[in-house]
Amino acid sequence: MKQLILILPLLAASPAAAQALKVEDVCQKVAKHLLMTETLHVGVVQSFPELKPPRVRMTYSTRDGVSKKDMVDMIECEFAATAAPFKLTRFCVSSTCYSADEKNPENKSRFEEVRTLLEREGL
Repeated sequence: MKQLILILPLLAASPAAAQALKVEDVCQKVAKHLLMTETLHVGVVQSFPELKPPRVRMTYSTRDGVSKKDMVDMIECEFAATAAPFKLTRFCVSSTCYSADEKNPENKSRFEEVRTLLEREGL
């Protein structure tokens, strides 16, 4: 019985639990979901988890071989929390913003889709 008790804490400390995601990681997932791509190269990242709401701004490219200084596409993400579930509240790509209270029905729908994909991942 003592051996079983000693093994249980080791099982709880899995690699997934040890690698807690940050808001910048989740914002990168937002971009991947929005752009429907597995490959996303990140350039400059400005992360503000200590602000209210917690937010991130980053440049990115879906093309291989683009240097960070040449990445001009940008995404901004806002969250309700800095740990899972992060609860995405808003994101903007270029000059288009997506949120639950968006007036444009297509942008609101796309926000709901991305948020649903994150929720399925426990984020």
